[in-house]
Amino acid sequence: MNRVLGWAVALGLSLAAGGCGGDDGDDASSPSTTTSSGYFESLPPGFPTPKESVDNPLTNAKIELGRHLFYDPRMSVNQTMACASCHQPARAFSDGRPTSIGATGENHPRNAMSLSNVVYNATFNWANPGLATLHAQALIPMFGEFPVELGWSDREAEILDRFRHDPLYRQLFADAYPGESDPFDADRVAKAIAAFGSTLISGNSPYDQSTYQGNRNAMSEAARRGQELFFSERMECFHCHGGFNFSQAVSHSNITLAQAEFHNNGLYNINGTGDYPLSNRGLWEFTHRSADMGRFRAPTLRNIELTAPYMHDGSIATLEEVLDHYSRGGRLIAEGPLAGDGAKNPFKSELIVGFSLTTREKQDVIAFLQSLTDWAFLCDPRFADPFGNFEAHSHCHQ
Repeated sequence: MNRVLGWAVALGLSLAAGGCGGDDGDDASSPSTTTSSGYFESLPPGFPTPKESVDNPLTNAKIELGRHLFYDPRMSVNQTMACASCHQPARAFSDGRPTSIGATGENHPRNAMSLSNVVYNATFNWANPGLATLHAQALIPMFGEFPVELGWSDREAEILDRFRHDPLYRQLFADAYPGESDPFDADRVAKAIAAFGSTLISGNSPYDQSTYQGNRNAMSEAARRGQELFFSERMECFHCHGGFNFSQAVSHSNITLAQAEFHNNGLYNINGTGDYPLSNRGLWEFTHRSADMGRFRAPTLRNIELTAPYMHDGSIATLEEVLDHYSRGGRLIAEGPLAGDGAKNPFKSELIVGFSLTTREKQDVIAFLQSLTDWAFLCDPRFADPFGNFEAHSHCHQ
């Protein structure tokens, strides 16, 4: 068993319920970063420069290799699914399922997060405090066994040979890793996919056009009213979903320490004990501290109108229901094995206090959330499937 395989399998075991995509000795453990490639010179107004891993500098060739690998079903053990199967461009790089399904049909305990602005994440997956780079994260779905996602464990050589014997990939790998006699290994695959993921930057929504580009008319009056509510102390939304990426859990070159935040939002309170369902207990799975039960990372809200269903387990279907949940201050499950009042969860964040909205105010907040949809990003041909299997959103063809 080689170093990459051994490390990834071991990490996959520790992440049995850690979420779909820790510590790589060369990458994840080092805080050193660089922007020497110059790839991030053109960023949306108001966006800081992302950090770039020293051992995985971006090049156009590496990004293009990563784009092909991301969309190629040969990445899975039985050639039935690609990375894009769980991160579809038409759904803002999520999959529309409550929880994802792996190549062999196993259900994942977590909802597939959008990859919008994933390069700015302080940590990856829903509740893993140690997974700090895209490169390390990419290895998780490749080698994880509980559940199986792409199924590389014990099949690494077989899967790599599919690309090694393909003339297109021989050229793509040679361009991405020039001067290497045999660049076909799992580590370089993960680095290429991470490089592609680093480019998925969304910052041209109507909100951005209005806020950073001087086009006030880009947002509707309803969306502007919703914006005022969203950023008010009355609703408290911005405390967890603030800043340029509408998430406090961010990292970039302007800050020394990444903001790795996790919150319990009162989604469950099984039998009044504060407990969450097995395999979905959040940060507690790593710390075993009672106070960490049910604490998860607050994801970006960018492009959120396309990423339903919501929450770490996809258990809330619509934005309207999300607002109902937070309005109540936690979810009430009246009966069944998960029964309990989340509003009374003893470990719930003090920011989840509940609020009251009129019917119009509720629609205004939803209009604001819809103003975070960035069609220029979602329809950008640079991020499209080179094989034509994963279509962009129908809006892109209008």
